[in-house]
Amino acid sequence: MKKIIIIGCPGSGKSTFSRALHQITGLPLYHLDMLNWKTDRTTVEKSVFHEKLRQTMLKDEWIIEGNYGSTIERRLQVCDTVFFLDYPVDTCLKGIEERKGKKRSDLPWIETSDNTDKEFENFIKNYHTESRPDVIQLLNKYSHKQVHIFSNREQGDKYLDQLSKNNQSKKEDI
Repeated sequence: MKKIIIIGCPGSGKSTFSRALHQITGLPLYHLDMLNWKTDRTTVEKSVFHEKLRQTMLKDEWIIEGNYGSTIERRLQVCDTVFFLDYPVDTCLKGIEERKGKKRSDLPWIETSDNTDKEFENFIKNYHTESRPDVIQLLNKYSHKQVHIFSNREQGDKYLDQLSKNNQSKKEDI
């Protein structure tokens, strides 16, 4: 694993999973939200975002976390490993609630209850019917990649625990 993408519905825990994977592997971590958003909650120009993403993908190793549906296929073309956090809507909505008020490395502001966006909430509620089919179609198209699909947090946590144990064993063997 040298070039990894982590995708899934907002609130699924992509950022948390990616930080844990970064800690285990030591691969550089890039959050698409940090490439796209400014601290004042406005976005950079699309051309700027796409150039930042292009520059990131030119690197030898990376973990890129985030959806940005219009760029998933570009990332699939160059990655070697995909993690799709395919969690239930309720899990994702709960994830959004749990992160409110917390400083995060993947977003340049702190989310609060008073800035919850109804459009964003509806996107999450409709993810499985509107966005997920396109993701599944792309994952099928790029099935020659190493694709991991987790349907709940326990599966993702179990994978990370096992990967951590395997890495520890390799270090001890040296």
